[in-house]
Amino acid sequence: MQHSERPAVRWIPSHTLPGDWQMAIDEQLLNTALDKPEVGAVLRLYRWSRPTLSLGYHQRSLPPHWQELAAAGEIDLVRRPSGGRAVLHAGDITYALVWPAPPGSRRAVYGRACGWLCRAFAELGLPLRFGRSSPSRDRASCFATSTAADLVHANGAKRIGSAQLWRRGSLLQHGSILLSPPAALWQAIFAENPPDLQPVPLAGAELDQLLRRNAERCLPFARGGVDLVSQELGAPEWLAISAALPHYRPLAGSRPCPAAQERDAPPPS
Repeated sequence: MQHSERPAVRWIPSHTLPGDWQMAIDEQLLNTALDKPEVGAVLRLYRWSRPTLSLGYHQRSLPPHWQELAAAGEIDLVRRPSGGRAVLHAGDITYALVWPAPPGSRRAVYGRACGWLCRAFAELGLPLRFGRSSPSRDRASCFATSTAADLVHANGAKRIGSAQLWRRGSLLQHGSILLSPPAALWQAIFAENPPDLQPVPLAGAELDQLLRRNAERCLPFARGGVDLVSQELGAPEWLAISAALPHYRPLAGSRPCPAAQERDAPPPS
């Protein structure tokens, strides 16, 4: 009996970078998928080189103390291309999934795009379910509510918050996987405690490997799973990413943009 090959999904090796670089990478991957349909789906996991508050694309009104914290060097501010509310990236892992032309409603796509995360945390003995709250613009923090886009534990503590950008029928889905959020900084930003989460029994490369293994089993592109094929970003991609950096900085006076013509390799992590 002949077996069809599993579909290949591009896997970007992890980068630990400032927030503007991370967001520019993700939107560039979506643009590449739109311009070159043969590229197909892409998945990556990454971490942030500094505590960073990412703002949803439509989140335009910022509390003054956020800008004060940024001016004091306590946090960086960056604007996501995806929607949702503010996320503190410190003590977390972020994932980005590019999915060309996913079928079904947006709510159904959230469910299908998160199955690998549910399976991974079940394997860790920390099962998750989807949230049930309605979206709220009254709360500044993404982790203050748990909608059908989010994954929570039985006690209601939110482990993973996700947000989407749809462009020409294709999807970029972002998600923050909380591991050990810093309580003092969370209080300074949101005036509340972070979610009450049990410790994750794996960290670093071991946790990344578990997440990758479950993504290969459960990404919703084929019933029998997918092959994640490592492919680093190429020089033309880094040039486009570098040129786009200013689009993700919500405050004037952020780090200067490196000259695109000089950027033929990733910035130092």
